[in-house]
Amino acid sequence: MRHDLSALPKAHLHLHLTGAMRHSTMVELAEAHGISLPAALTEEWPPQLSTADERGWFRFQRLYDTARSVLRTPDDLCRLVREIAEDERAEGSGWLELQADPSGFAAMYGGITEFTELVLDAAAKAARAADIGIGIIIAANRTRHPMDARTLARLAAQYAGQGVTGFGLSNDERRGPAADFTPAFRIAERAGLMLLPHAGELVGPDSVTASLDLLHADRLGHGVRSVEDPELVGRLAAESVTCEVCPSSNVSLGVASDEAAVPVRKLVEAGVPVALGADDPLLFGRRLVKQYEITRDVHGFTPAELAELARMSVRGSAAPEDTRARLFAEIDAWLAA
Repeated sequence: MRHDLSALPKAHLHLHLTGAMRHSTMVELAEAHGISLPAALTEEWPPQLSTADERGWFRFQRLYDTARSVLRTPDDLCRLVREIAEDERAEGSGWLELQADPSGFAAMYGGITEFTELVLDAAAKAARAADIGIGIIIAANRTRHPMDARTLARLAAQYAGQGVTGFGLSNDERRGPAADFTPAFRIAERAGLMLLPHAGELVGPDSVTASLDLLHADRLGHGVRSVEDPELVGRLAAESVTCEVCPSSNVSLGVASDEAAVPVRKLVEAGVPVALGADDPLLFGRRLVKQYEITRDVHGFTPAELAELARMSVRGSAAPEDTRARLFAEIDAWLAA
């Protein structure tokens, strides 16, 4: 019999707040608030994206923004966070790092500080109810002015140790070079936050190198295109920089031609730590367990290798030491079962 991958204890390190919404919740909230959703988010769901070019990325971002627009009240946001925690617990996650860009919610929730306090409170309550650890990553948007990123870095620093565990940088790599965001990352670094930029997704190895050299990245959102430069892969292994690999996302956005082309085994065999992530399951239609199934069924990972993937996710996380120890023990028990 196959091991139950939903019972495999793990950490989920690459999940976006809006993108983790249940499809049914999005539809219900849209109806409640009188919001018309495009066919791609209703009868054609999940949408067919399949291209990482400018046009395809614009369509993805437009659908993402439409989904976020159904969140109108504090109760909506609290429901979202509560359901995410429940879904993650059902997927076997014992620790979750949830990424949010307060700028995208500021107008609806009274400002970036007000939104941050609301999501932190919601996360604390959801974590207790679902028996899961949750850290919040405050993420800047590459398509906005770098000064906005500095503002968010100061916000993240203000709540370091109070639920905020990291500072990220997301959206289209082609429109926001790492160098523009160095000052923001120095603010977050001084606050002791984990530094978690997206890199090596839509742009190749140069983006990864810049994130390491200029942003001092502790982990990389995606990082899969590092394999285009063997020397860079060696550096990631030597420096133990975790790559948050999201197979379904990579295929849906055209970063990889198919599941077999996602270089998860190539990275692991080169010694690079890998943490599987679901990215935006609302738009890609697949949550975390499916990413583990892909590594098993497409890439041939054995139960022992799957357990090691789970361990790497915990090692690369900001989870407290007691949570780490518990998850490591539970992973060993899963493998021995």
